[in-house]
Parts: sequence; C-alpha cells; structure tokens
Amino acid sequence: MRLVIHPDYESVSRWTALYIADRITAASREGKPFVLGLPTGSSSLGIYRELIALHKRGALSFAGVITFNMDEYAGLPEDHEQSYHRFMWDNFFSHIDIDKNKVHILNGMAKDPVMECEAYEAAITACGGIDLFLGGAGADGHIAFNEPGSSLASRTRVKTLTAGTRIANARFFGGDPQKVPDTALTVGVGTVMDAREVIIIVSGYNKARALRRAVEGGVSQMCTLSCLQMHRKAIIVCDDAATEELKVGTVRYFKGIEG
Repeated sequence: MRLVIHPDYESVSRWTALYIADRITAASREGKPFVLGLPTGSSSLGIYRELIALHKRGALSFAGVITFNMDEYAGLPEDHEQSYHRFMWDNFFSHIDIDKNKVHILNGMAKDPVMECEAYEAAITACGGIDLFLGGAGADGHIAFNEPGSSLASRTRVKTLTAGTRIANARFFGGDPQKVPDTALTVGVGTVMDAREVIIIVSGYNKARALRRAVEGGVSQMCTLSCLQMHRKAIIVCDDAATEELKVGTVRYFKGIEG
C-alpha cells in the first residue's frame, strides 16, 4: 500500500485527478475503454472539479470511459435531491463528454434490490472488471457503505447503515438523521479489492484515527479501509491534517519514498 501525503485537500484533489487523467489517456491511446469506479460525497468534489477543468481545457476526454458508482441510498428515486444518481450528474457527468449509456449507478428504487446488486456485479464482470476504483473513507474507516463489521470478501449488496453514518450524513437531509435512509445498495469490499488499482482519499483531522488504523493497525473488518494493505496496487492520498494520529516515523517514511 502506498501513502501519498499532501499539504491540503486542494493538492490532494489535484494530484489524484492528474493520476486518473493519466490512466484514462493511456487507455485511450491504446484504443481501450477505461473502467472507472467512482464515489459520491464531499471528499470527491475537488477531484471532480479538477477533472472537469481538464476536460474543458481539451486535455481529457471521457468518451471511452465506463463508470460504476460505489453506492446509492435505498428508497430514493433518481431525481431526489440527495440521491447519488442526482449528485453524480449535477457535480460531474453533466460537465464532461461521457456517454450516458456507459454510466452505471445502482437503482435505489429497484423492486428486487438483491437482483439489482447481482446484476451490478455481472455488469462489472462483463466490462472486464474495474481498472481503477476511486473512493473516500468515513471517520470510522469504512469505504463505500461497508460499515464496521462488513465482510472483507463482501460483494455488492443491500446494507444497513449505522447510526454514526446516518448522523454524519444528516447534514444533507436538513440536519435530521431520521430523514437519512437506513439502508443502501453498495459495492462490497471484495468488489473494490478486485479492481486493478484502488485510490482512497482521506482528508481532514476527523479522518485521522481511521487513517492510523488503516495504515498502522492490522487488517480488520472493523476498519474496512485497512483491506488496502492486502491490495497489489492501492494508494491512499491524504492531507497533513489526516496524518495527525500517525507515528512521526510513519509520516517521514512515506514522505521520504515519495520524494
């Protein structure tokens, strides 16, 4: 696992966007589609702004990109202001040249959520797997909606959200945790780990304990971010604030090897 440390969120976003852009461009030169896993949430907004800017400058095309989003709330229609479908189109897809038929987002209104999740896994397989999965991490170290206690071998499924996650997300629902859906459809830890590359963004002091557990602790289902220790090509990109709980030697080591 590689830990890339930057001074602030803006530089984290810029570095990550350029890394993704390089991968997309390389695939395009070879005439290959690029399968990209994407998150929602505030951590991803800076990256999306940077990618949009690259596209508008003519430096990046998404014409050959296929996307799979990490998750979606159960029970929210696509046009709901807090649906992740709406988030992605408002903040990213509407501003780039991606083919809407190549965008995959779980259907929170599916009549059979289990079948929806199984079909999602099948669609990923049909595309040849995900080349790069981008994600964020919760304050408790969860990735996607794989809350503490989630199996590290889990696949896309329906998941009950913890009280902590609902409280954290209440800011998007008028500050009321009761308005946050109590279940979601989410890719599993195993789904993320199957990607050829994984990049997770960890920003801010409130994520410091999660980063410490993921980097210096053992692999545990109680901090699903820690599974990246077992991935063949995983990167955690963080800012200085998120390293506050790490040992000084750990920070010096990773800053040293990145030059």
